[in-house]
Amino acid sequence: MPADLRALTEELAKALTEAPEQVQVEAREDGRGVQLDLTVAESDMGRIIGKSGRTARALRTIVYAAGARDEKRVSLDILE
Repeated sequence: MPADLRALTEELAKALTEAPEQVQVEAREDGRGVQLDLTVAESDMGRIIGKSGRTARALRTIVYAAGARDEKRVSLDILE
């Protein structure tokens, strides 16, 4: 399951960035659910976060919905 969420998050982030080769997603599963850490190039942070955080919120909504399908709690952090 974390591999599916990781792949989904990675593909979405790569589609939004100018440097897709620098997109990295770390996924780990713990007792509470799945933790995803997204790292992108510094120049792409604005693209991932979006105006007023709209893009980041949309990414989180998609990933949360994918996790809910398998009754998993998902947390997505965008790291600098």
